[in-house]
Amino acid sequence: MKHELGAKIVGTGRAVPENTLTNEDLEKMVDTSDEWIRERTGMKVRHIAEPGVDTSDLATRAAENAMAAAGVTATEIDVIILATITADVQFPSTACYVQQKIGAVNAAAFDIAAACSGFIYGLQLANSMFLSGKYKNILVIGAEVLSRITDYTDRNTCVLFGDGAGAVLLQPTDGQSGIIDTYIKSDGRLSHLLIMPGGGTRNPATYETIDQRMNYIKMEGREVFKSAVTAMGDAATHILKENGLTGKDIQLLITHQANNRIIEATARRVKISKDKVYSNVEHYGNTSAASIPIALDEAIRDGRLKRGDKCMLVAFGGGFTWGSAIVQM
Repeated sequence: MKHELGAKIVGTGRAVPENTLTNEDLEKMVDTSDEWIRERTGMKVRHIAEPGVDTSDLATRAAENAMAAAGVTATEIDVIILATITADVQFPSTACYVQQKIGAVNAAAFDIAAACSGFIYGLQLANSMFLSGKYKNILVIGAEVLSRITDYTDRNTCVLFGDGAGAVLLQPTDGQSGIIDTYIKSDGRLSHLLIMPGGGTRNPATYETIDQRMNYIKMEGREVFKSAVTAMGDAATHILKENGLTGKDIQLLITHQANNRIIEATARRVKISKDKVYSNVEHYGNTSAASIPIALDEAIRDGRLKRGDKCMLVAFGGGFTWGSAIVQM
């Protein structure tokens, strides 16, 4: 079994807005129903950022909670990696805003864009950086304010997304706990199935692109669902096989919280029982890169993960991107 550990998780944190959007609220906005939403997604409530609250604000709160849990100060942070598709601005990176807000004056800071898989991509990158021996404290954050790019006239997508942030603080492993392995992959041939077409160099902001609502998420739901089930199952199977493990060796499975049916399909693929599957999709909806670190923080603080437990993380997102990680707590 591979066990060249680079980093261990020493602190976690999360932040979600107080304002919520329920299924009943959505019934008044578009042609949908609470029953329809719950049956197809498992979602009941999403948290929605108040006006004036940016992605960096939620990311900052999550990071501060993770640092507090680890007993690390901002000046001790070496690197901030922020996974997001809802940056405060096109540039500079939202990670730089987080750096400024927490006072991490000694850190390097940058964003990565891998959609819902972004947090796992960030874990792999951070773990590799620790193997160089140059770093002592790295923050990996997943943060989104998806409500700003959600089209609340499109009933197929507006029921899905919420806002939030989660963070982990990583330090070099002690040899007993840490990131056992990570696996990431992508397929750009399917990028058109989940996309925000406006705002970049292809379709810069104009009256026409705004009128055509290009600055909102567009998704071919059925095709995305099928690809997600296959890719997440493959990612989970691959990382277990690579490390000589089976589903029985995993104490908790935390997947990207996009849809209960996808979560359940992933667990069945690797024969992980329902009691070992963590799901909070009903409380937050799909928060993209934030979903796994939010769930991870909840699981740790609720006692679902204990020292020595093996936790498997699995995600899928636009790009398409997907990946998995196994972490020994």
